[in-house]
Amino acid sequence: GSSLEPEEHSMEPPTVPEEEEMPLTTAPGPAGCQLFGYVGIEAVLDQMKVKTMKMGFEFNIMVVGQSGLGKSTMVNTLFKSKVSRKDSQPGQQERIPRTVQLQSITHVIEEKGVKMKLTVTDTPGFGDQINNENCWDPIIKYINEQYERYLREEILITRKRKIPDTRVHGCVYFVPPTGHWLRPLDLEFMRRLSKIVNVVPVIAKADTLTLEERAEFKQRVRASPHGAPGVPCVPPRAWLKPHLPQIQEDLKTHAISVYPQQDFDQDPEDRALNDRIREKIPFAVVGADQEHQVNGKRVLGRKTKWGIIEVENAAHCEFPLLRDLLIRSHLQDLKDITHNVHYESYRVRRLNESN
Repeated sequence: GSSLEPEEHSMEPPTVPEEEEMPLTTAPGPAGCQLFGYVGIEAVLDQMKVKTMKMGFEFNIMVVGQSGLGKSTMVNTLFKSKVSRKDSQPGQQERIPRTVQLQSITHVIEEKGVKMKLTVTDTPGFGDQINNENCWDPIIKYINEQYERYLREEILITRKRKIPDTRVHGCVYFVPPTGHWLRPLDLEFMRRLSKIVNVVPVIAKADTLTLEERAEFKQRVRASPHGAPGVPCVPPRAWLKPHLPQIQEDLKTHAISVYPQQDFDQDPEDRALNDRIREKIPFAVVGADQEHQVNGKRVLGRKTKWGIIEVENAAHCEFPLLRDLLIRSHLQDLKDITHNVHYESYRVRRLNESN
């Protein structure tokens, strides 16, 4: 009996480390399981990079706006190449189309071994007529046709390994630099298109506005409680509020959700970044496809009597913000929202109609 007592006491100490090890197996911490040596999991990123670079990328962008706002020049400036077709001397009948026509141009752009199939869709004739009623119908029809083409390929029994993606991932809408409120045409177009595609509004040819006019255009204070002709009245507390973002307020009033949409922010970091972007919308941009000599450097810009407007200088215009949004930081997010939100809504609607 006395010999068994030490054995009973010797069994108690091992229970302590077993209880301490339990959280490592049943409830791992945020850091996860720690490895004893090198396994090579990080090589998965290299595998994905090599495979993706072999397949290439696809990006489809649409530019919408009146004639003479510099849409083609802006696209060429965005990708630093002649990706948009520009007629050198258009005929008299081709200058103002009778209806909205859509022209798509596809190029393969390569930079540091990364290939991207870029498709630019222009909309000549939009907003150029005296009666612009339903001028957005051809654009909506074109966007839905690309969704329908992708859906037909997707529901096939033996479908392709990689379905050609012709869906519009982003629509850059050019607002005329009038310095006033958004026109009814601008509001109605963005209200309809924001439901089926990512819309990014920009103020075209911002060099025609002074810095004060540009700031006023983006953040205009309603100076009269009774409103002006063609301007809806607002409550007194609203017009007394200083620095009211007029264009953003118009977008919220008409339930227009432009990109980046606030509903699709996934984590706090994305929300903080997108909040800074939303404060700058619409971007005041200037396009130029010619280089000039400034302080011994070749820069893209537009030459005037007062000097050279540097396109890539954030102090002169907000073109760098637009380029970073479309290419450097949110290109994949534009494609993901197009596939997971806009295309998914179209797919559900079409399948419900067929059933």
